Amino acid sequence: MTDNILACRVGSVELANPLIAASGTFGFGREAAALYDPACWGGICSKGLTLRERLGNATPRVAESACGMLNSVGLQNPGLAYFMQNELPFMAGLGPRVIANAAGHSTEDYLSIVEGLAADPRVEVIELNLSCPNVAEGCMSIGTDPRQIRLLVEQLRPLTTKPLWVKLTPNVTSIATAAMAAEAAGADAISLVNTFLAMRIDIRSRRPILANNTGGLSGPAIKPIALRMVHDVYQAVKIPVVGMGGIASAEDVIEFMLAGATAVQLGTAQLVHPYLPMQILEELPPLLQELGFSRISEVTGQLKTY
Repeated sequence: MTDNILACRVGSVELANPLIAASGTFGFGREAAALYDPACWGGICSKGLTLRERLGNATPRVAESACGMLNSVGLQNPGLAYFMQNELPFMAGLGPRVIANAAGHSTEDYLSIVEGLAADPRVEVIELNLSCPNVAEGCMSIGTDPRQIRLLVEQLRPLTTKPLWVKLTPNVTSIATAAMAAEAAGADAISLVNTFLAMRIDIRSRRPILANNTGGLSGPAIKPIALRMVHDVYQAVKIPVVGMGGIASAEDVIEFMLAGATAVQLGTAQLVHPYLPMQILEELPPLLQELGFSRISEVTGQLKTY
């Protein structure tokens, strides 16, 4: 890894490159593995894991939007026990760092999920999902309150020595305040942003496009806001920042890293261009050279503000 100009570190976690498959669109990697070798990723995130199986929200639950996508999937997943027995062995065999996304509906749920994930050495990072906008309890309802964020992370921190990344919702007045609460409670890194609560309406039926009425907006439409939020959080905390939100090119990766991200996650873009990670990894080295950087790790936080 020392000879790899794309290598980076998120705290104690070494990545072969800064590209992480975001939770959700990557599933558990089986669809991707049928198309290409997922070993190209620096890290791979599981779908959001709940203690018990969830079937998710009613359909339709995905819709296109200008420059983006709305989803209200609702954390469909097979539950923690099934993941540990059937999906985790597959993910661990793919090669990149395995990041398990924990999504509880209550403090007790989060405690049980983190305890289960902490016991397995194949899970290298636990990402706490405090940001999904498509469930009635837990996740975003916790992530919008800095006091609840701090209380929850303080209870989870003693359960594991694994890195705890806290994934924040952008649906707040001050995301920097939320990030500082997570840091104070012992988080090892902040990942942001999840989707923005949004809506589309069919003017002929006068009904929302999504059966859940609202959903999370992702894709290029949110990138400028996500960039600003990543920079806000980078200035507010001392722990690493993992950025996401509309990334679809090597230039986008550099933008997020200039704003303060140490690594980035790609989500919606995978649905449009499954082979995008290989393309970005091919384009990054010459782009770094053009911009005067010898290594990707030099880019983080090098934004020159006015």
